[in-house]
Amino acid sequence: MKIRITTLSENTAGLGNFIAEWGLSILVETDDLSILFDAGQGISASYNADILGIDLSQIDRIVLSHGHYDHTGGLRQLLRKMRKEVEIIAHPDIWAAKYSSRQEDQPYKYIGIPYARQELESLGANFNLTTRLTKITDSIITTGEIPMVTEFEEIEPHLLVKEDSGFYPDRLLDDQALVINTEQGLVVILGCGHHGIINTLYHAQKLTKVKKIHTVLGGCHLIDAPKERIKLTIAALRELGVQSLGVSHCTGLPAAMLMAQEFGDKFFFNNAGTIIDLP
Repeated sequence: MKIRITTLSENTAGLGNFIAEWGLSILVETDDLSILFDAGQGISASYNADILGIDLSQIDRIVLSHGHYDHTGGLRQLLRKMRKEVEIIAHPDIWAAKYSSRQEDQPYKYIGIPYARQELESLGANFNLTTRLTKITDSIITTGEIPMVTEFEEIEPHLLVKEDSGFYPDRLLDDQALVINTEQGLVVILGCGHHGIINTLYHAQKLTKVKKIHTVLGGCHLIDAPKERIKLTIAALRELGVQSLGVSHCTGLPAAMLMAQEFGDKFFFNNAGTIIDLP
């Protein structure tokens, strides 16, 4: 099975006329299926797809890693270009009222999906909401909910959800990844990895019963992580034998720098316009 993975939206852009935007969107194309993983924040995924000559109407499914605006804000523009009904696989909690309290002296900021569900459905979105693994093909799955098993990974306390009685820590149960089982090993694509990159990889191994991890792509959410957590993450990645590491978005430059030093030519910045072909 030949696989092409194209990053359509990311904080930084590669050579060419691509535009950068805080967020993430990655297109996975196989011989007979196209899956869009996340939608970016706004226009960048759609714009960069045009630059690359990608026909968005050929996308078969959309998978959402979680319900934050920087992974869902591009849905309106993409659906308008797709001009058809498309299944969107996601966790029910993508519709939770998600907020951030990063600055104590500022009002809580809404960071959830910026559109009403009805509007997206009117544009062709057909939401398949599930807490569990979704088998897309024999070799491609979503993880569903990811257990927190490591001692050093945690969800940032400034991420909140609004309920009738007030604001509470967001457990981010909607956090999930896309896993592709290839002859070279697992390819794991992360949105933000809010439950931890290592927790996500352990869960991918458990679900697929495959130990070998070939490629890890996407956001690792180490942007505010202490150096000790970053070191423990790198050590775990080494122990897992990851062969290719392409970080994006919320990984953060300090963490990415340490990863680059540790992994050498196995490391790359996975920015907008990056294309990976796997045999």
